[in-house]
Amino acid sequence: MNIIIITPMEIERQKALIAINKISNSKHNYQVFTSGIGRESMAKTMMHLPDSDCVVLLGFAAIVGKEVELPKNLGFGNPIEITTASLYGYEGGMFENGKPIETEAKLNLPVLSSLTSDKFVRTTNLKIKTVVNMEDYTFMFLKRPQDFIVRVISDFLPHETEIDFFEHVKEIDFLPAIQSIERFNF
Repeated sequence: MNIIIITPMEIERQKALIAINKISNSKHNYQVFTSGIGRESMAKTMMHLPDSDCVVLLGFAAIVGKEVELPKNLGFGNPIEITTASLYGYEGGMFENGKPIETEAKLNLPVLSSLTSDKFVRTTNLKIKTVVNMEDYTFMFLKRPQDFIVRVISDFLPHETEIDFFEHVKEIDFLPAIQSIERFNF
């Protein structure tokens, strides 16, 4: 299988490449592209991808809730699959076209919903276990049936203390996420 992985940030791309290189006897051929952050960047990337059997959006995930109160499989560095994505407007209200987009789970990972917003989301008003990412809704809208989203939990919202994001995620390994893609039977 020819699989394209799209990562919003370069740090995610590097982590994906390192993880892919750790897999011996891979069943798939991978190409990894960085889209840039945001819906517009994601859309432009999706429109210019080479042919593939599957496209996976892979990146970090900010999740609503306190890590100590969430199930262990939703802990720091764990991969999850996004199967529902919603679009919120500038003031936090649903756009008219913001009906959630749903897809079936492909992997044996925890399944969560994602929220895209043009404005910083006031996380205290969101349901626990909601993932907040700007690219997910656009990817869900443009993806083919075989494509899917894998996110790696990087932080918990609202932040209880200020973090240096890039220092904070330095130790996260994308190998479990790549292994879950590698195990999938297309």
